[in-house]
Amino acid sequence: MAAANFSLFTLHFPLLIGWVLDLILGDPAWLPHPIVWFGKMIAFFEHRLNKGSHRKLKGALVATGLIGFVFVVTSFLISSLSFLIPHSSFLILSLLIFYCLAGTTLIREVREVFHAVDRSLDEGRKQVARIVGRDTSELSAQEVRTAALETLAENLSDGVIAPLFWFAILGVPGMLTYKMINTLDSMIGYKTERYRDFGCWAAHIDDVANYIPARLTALLMAIASPQKGLLRFIWRNGLRHASPNSGYPEAALAGILNCRFGGPHYYFGQLFPKPYIGENERELTTADMKYAVRINRIAEVLMVFLVMICLFLKNIL
Repeated sequence: MAAANFSLFTLHFPLLIGWVLDLILGDPAWLPHPIVWFGKMIAFFEHRLNKGSHRKLKGALVATGLIGFVFVVTSFLISSLSFLIPHSSFLILSLLIFYCLAGTTLIREVREVFHAVDRSLDEGRKQVARIVGRDTSELSAQEVRTAALETLAENLSDGVIAPLFWFAILGVPGMLTYKMINTLDSMIGYKTERYRDFGCWAAHIDDVANYIPARLTALLMAIASPQKGLLRFIWRNGLRHASPNSGYPEAALAGILNCRFGGPHYYFGQLFPKPYIGENERELTTADMKYAVRINRIAEVLMVFLVMICLFLKNIL
């Protein structure tokens, strides 16, 4: 029983501390971040291998190699440091969990988008360009606000719920490995001429890794909202997206706000037709953003408690 209690302590408290640190600090620019290193590794291989023939094979080797590398190295480092520096695992796990969560920073960015577009459309376009991959130079004020809220919904899944899901399944190594998967997809998982072959495996692996978390995110958002009929709306609209996963959290937020997301977007100068999610074209406001943030936070809390319950059950079974 004592061993079980200690195990729970080493898992529950780092989770809570890492999550609280993210709530308070977000991602401070002055703090070195593993995701930056992930991005540099991906860029290193992409610049050297995304050329010539066999691009799909080379992209597959890069994606699977980096994913396996992160899991093995993280597992080894955690075990080694815990052995060499007894009782250090508490601090190590807390810090790594903090690094893997990205809820607060995105919420801050979305708030800034709404404040910026209220000042001027040009400011809003520049601000939203920080958090979306699409071309923002021709977006209307409504499209700027829509893009920010779509990203907020997607980030709840990619930046909070999915990392916590993989933490519950595979611990901190699984959490960091998921972040590598997600970084690969965000950098090379596009269907453009440059990345279509090289990033094919990265995109498909990300689809698999996010399949359950995306739907779980939508469910948690529905639980966080008092609105009736939301699950039916999500079920009906969740597949109206180019991604097999992103449509579910977006549909949840569109249903909660009774608005319309989606539609065609430009990425790297290329137009991608996308279906609409929802039907109400009403103007979005700062009040909508504040309500969306509240839903995000409630969903986060629900997920943290769900993970703690899962950890408890894993230790007693």
